Amino acid sequence: MLASNEKNIKLVNLEGDAFKNVKGKVLISPECGSDDNVLRLFEVSQDGYSANHKHNYPHYIYVVEGEGKLDMDGKNYPLEPGAFAFVPNNIQHQLINTTKTGNLLRFLCMVPVEGHVGFAK
Repeated sequence: MLASNEKNIKLVNLEGDAFKNVKGKVLISPECGSDDNVLRLFEVSQDGYSANHKHNYPHYIYVVEGEGKLDMDGKNYPLEPGAFAFVPNNIQHQLINTTKTGNLLRFLCMVPVEGHVGFAK
């Protein structure tokens, strides 16, 4: 079991050539007893974007703050607080911060345990 606040979790820079200006926090994972899913909170700074990729597991996305767009399977969907998306297996997707005011795009992303990659152990 776990009950906490995201302010208690360290924000880490994600390193890689596939994305830009992305930081994240792991909120729920096997380390706290979740055997099936991992819940992460991502922050994408102005002009930043997540990887443009696809994989063999689904994504569940919920936008907490900011503006952007989700490029999913060749279509663009606007993102704002309250927006959510289900990305099925093997569908190309990328989240992009489109704000021009310097605001963050913050979103929750839940994946199965096998999809939790990109964070240092």
